[in-house]
This record gives sequence, structure tokens and C-alpha cells, in this order.
Amino acid sequence: MKRFVLAGVVALAGLSVFGAANAADLGRPMPAKAPIYAPPVGYNWTGFYAGINGGGGWGGSQWSSPVGTSGTYDISGGLVGGTAGYNWQYNNIVFGLEGDLDWSNIRGSGGGPGCPVGSCQTRNDWLGTVRGRVGYAFDRFMPYVTGGLAVGDIKAEPAGAGSTSQTNAGWTVGGGLEVALMGPLTGKIEYLYTDLGKGNCGAAVCPAGTDVNFHTNIVRAGLNYRF
Repeated sequence: MKRFVLAGVVALAGLSVFGAANAADLGRPMPAKAPIYAPPVGYNWTGFYAGINGGGGWGGSQWSSPVGTSGTYDISGGLVGGTAGYNWQYNNIVFGLEGDLDWSNIRGSGGGPGCPVGSCQTRNDWLGTVRGRVGYAFDRFMPYVTGGLAVGDIKAEPAGAGSTSQTNAGWTVGGGLEVALMGPLTGKIEYLYTDLGKGNCGAAVCPAGTDVNFHTNIVRAGLNYRF
């Protein structure tokens, strides 16, 4: 009899422990999935902008004629002007179209067989570009590459023989970094290599068949206002 009573007590105790464990499990909240992480919204580069730019250029020019060439001589000077453009942002990639028009004082002189009177000067009085841009946005910082059309004048001035000017279309390519400053303002610094090709000196001041080429490296800074 005692054995049956003892066995019953042990069984009852086991059932009590099992029930308490199940009750504890039922009272425990089910684990919930962690919320999906949503990164904070960064700076949005999409939209129109306009601004100013200024800097300097250095490069080379060469005169060539039926009697020979001047050799490439140095040209340099400053430039300042205005900029306008539009950006489209897709995730971190920023596509843009930008144009600018600058007053220029890039010039230089040299001599040699290509110069009709022994000395010649090349000048550039204005320079404009229309370029595509592709950048990668690190929030408020955007490095970019750029390239497209360049248009400007090539002014040829043989010493003491007057001058002639021709508008030429060429190409430009480069890159830069644009940074969002405060409010709608952004600042940038960029490098462009620009080649306007060859301009004809003109029979009025040069022997027939005299050509003048122009290419320059430009480093400039800009300040833009985003609308």
C-alpha cells in the first residue's frame, strides 16, 4: 500500500513540474522580428541650379604655315563667368547637364617659322562649355566626371600686323568635387582639359594657309544656388 501511495505522490509531483513549465512557456511572449532598417534620407541633388565660377588656365598654342611651324609655346591666364545646370539623382548616382560661359584672358606669344613676322600671339577672350556630368553622392559630397562640347574664340595677333579672330568648336573633359554647404548653396572645384582645335589666321594679316591651335588646362572653383 505504501508503495502505491509513494508512486502516486511521485507521479503527481512530475505532472505538477511539467504543468508549471508549460505554463511558463505559455506566458512568455513570442519573439518578434527586428524592424527592417531604413537608412536616413541623405542630401537630394535633384533640381536646377545656377551660379558663378572663376579660376585659371594654362596650356599651349602653335602656329603653322606653309613655311614651317612656330613650335608650341605657353599660354596662360584667368577666367570668370556663370554656370547653370540640372541634376537627376537615382539612389547614389547623380546624372547632370551643365553649361557655362566665361570671360577669358588666356594668352601667350612665341616665335618661329610659322609666325609671319617672327613673333606671334594667341589669345582667348571667351570660352563656353556644354557638358554631361555623372557623380556619386556621399550624402553632401559628390565627386564627378564630366565632358562634352567646348566653344570659344582663337584670336591670332602677328606682331605689328593687326589681328584676326575665329570662333571654334572643340571638346572638353575633366572631373571635380561638389559639396553641399548651407541651405541651397553648393561649392565645387573642378579640372577641365579643353581643346578648341585649329583656327585660321586669315589672309588679311597672315600668309594663306596659316593655322593657330589652342588647348588649355583649366582649374576653377564655383558657387551654385539650387532652386
